[in-house]
Amino acid sequence: MPTNLRLPGRPEETTLPALLARNAAEHGELPALSWRAGRAPGEWTTLSWTEVRRQVAVLASGYAALGVGRGERVLLMMGNRPEHWLSDLALVHLGAVPVTVYGTSAPEQIAHIARHSGARIAVVEGAREVARWEPLLADAGVPLERLVVADAAQAGPHGSYASLYAGGARVHAVDAFEKAWREVRPEDPLTVVYTSGTTGDPKGVPLTHRNLLLQAVRTDRRVDLPEHAEHICYLPFAHIAERVLGIYLPLLRAAHVRLCADPTAVAGVVRELRPVQFFGVPRVWEKLAASVRAVLAPLPEEQRSAIEAANDLARTRAGHLERGEEVPAEVAAAYATAKERVLDPLLARAGMDRLVWTASATAPMPIDVVRFWAGWGITIMDAWGLTETSGVCTVNSPDGFRLGSVGRPIEGLELKVAPDGEVLTRGATVFGGYLRPDGSLEDASDAEGWFPTGDVGRIDEDGFLWLTDRKKELIITSNGKNVSPALVENTVKEHPLIGQALVHGDGRSYLVALLVLDPDLAPAWAAARGIGATAPAELAGHPAVREEIARAVASANARLNRTEQIKRYHVLTEEWGPESGELTPSLKLRRRVVRAKYGALIEGLYDEPYGEPYDERVEQPHTEPYGEPHRGG
Repeated sequence: MPTNLRLPGRPEETTLPALLARNAAEHGELPALSWRAGRAPGEWTTLSWTEVRRQVAVLASGYAALGVGRGERVLLMMGNRPEHWLSDLALVHLGAVPVTVYGTSAPEQIAHIARHSGARIAVVEGAREVARWEPLLADAGVPLERLVVADAAQAGPHGSYASLYAGGARVHAVDAFEKAWREVRPEDPLTVVYTSGTTGDPKGVPLTHRNLLLQAVRTDRRVDLPEHAEHICYLPFAHIAERVLGIYLPLLRAAHVRLCADPTAVAGVVRELRPVQFFGVPRVWEKLAASVRAVLAPLPEEQRSAIEAANDLARTRAGHLERGEEVPAEVAAAYATAKERVLDPLLARAGMDRLVWTASATAPMPIDVVRFWAGWGITIMDAWGLTETSGVCTVNSPDGFRLGSVGRPIEGLELKVAPDGEVLTRGATVFGGYLRPDGSLEDASDAEGWFPTGDVGRIDEDGFLWLTDRKKELIITSNGKNVSPALVENTVKEHPLIGQALVHGDGRSYLVALLVLDPDLAPAWAAARGIGATAPAELAGHPAVREEIARAVASANARLNRTEQIKRYHVLTEEWGPESGELTPSLKLRRRVVRAKYGALIEGLYDEPYGEPYDERVEQPHTEPYGEPHRGG
């Protein structure tokens, strides 16, 4: 249920420090923040809301002692650890503005943000981060003056977080702390988020207390959760989704945040905690689905048949709910039995048997992944939004959803579709403009307040938004036809062997594709067919795998129109990720990087005149550098 906790004021007139004061006063003994104290399950350190506010007060005094003042931006590059979360709140209580930088940012991106933000202080995690930030201290064009290092043993000549906290404890004055946070206004910036877009320099997006707390309140009204529910916080705080879900909504709900410092370990944390809510970007849900499929593949035929029958029942039930129909009694009864006897025991192994709210955002969710999870009784409530809109604009919810859509607008937000298909939005959660280096704002909306989102879509008769693609990513063939690469890529990825895909064809007469073998499912698929090869390169070259991929492409093409069909493709064996540059930190595809890295392969697909339906070639692992580092979020 939406939170019914007392607000310290009207949502549009509330600030984040006021919420923390309320939580400490009214929910002080409840758990607020937990993090791993060791490797074994159950080894967590936990702070209550009273303890969180006490530590935030001391930290605020420590930052004030460094000269941090009202309106000043402070850069943070740490993982999901308590020093990051607590520092974020402490800076806000001074009226300062925390700015988180992605840990995977390239050096030139870090330099751009340091220069553009005007920050004097950066708080970083350890030696790896120090090595990237230290050169900026000597750069006359960058205002940066000081580093604070979370790992004291790796601080070297720089100040440590522990010494900052100790200094705050020595000088802390309650009256000064209370006075500072009470001077924070709803219209003050709460954070600046630098976009992690796929092209160009990161843009600074200032978001106010009013923007983000209205966002939190309105999102909460669309979500059905128990009071004080736990949230597993594993996405980067530089991502607007985790800032809302991992900081601002927990403050609103007096909820319990569980920090997961290693995003790759999130599946283990889910198994341990059995949460009631879980948010994942599409790639996370794809990976989880692949893991489940890999576990099911070797099961005996009789057991797999029972699971598939239960999956069909769950999808039938979901279909009735999606259409707003009452679930027939016989379907409800059969589903309840299948859930108890077949689905829940298997979901319990993954810690997913207690989920009541699951969601995704940031990119279109492949419909086959949505349908897969619907077959397990898990309805992923796909949402859509941008950094510039303080998070979600539209969301599916239990009282109204359409699988494959991104839902309906949240309260107070308007949508319309321009003649060229671009989605426009306006409302109180839309930002005031991009940050300029001098601190002023560059307005990005038109005279009537409409902000162009860059996404192309349509709104159906029931008010649900259906996205096609990013406007700048649409392929225009040499015949003048528009093609959505995401549509084609998601269609071909429905086959379990294909984990990732990029479609190319701008200015060309036909489409070609790079396909990446799924590293989890491909070995399981091969083992189930008696294929001894397990290494990606071996699998990609195996005749049975090549034939199956050819069938997968043919099946996808059969559901696409002629212009959208893939005519030739390469199979790659290296999974794309943020560290290697092909994905943003929020796991969206950086098309420019992929095209640059594999440009010769793509061009090779056009070297000979197209004659056959498919000219499949297998690419061995590519280790050559791909040119200049990508500049973009």
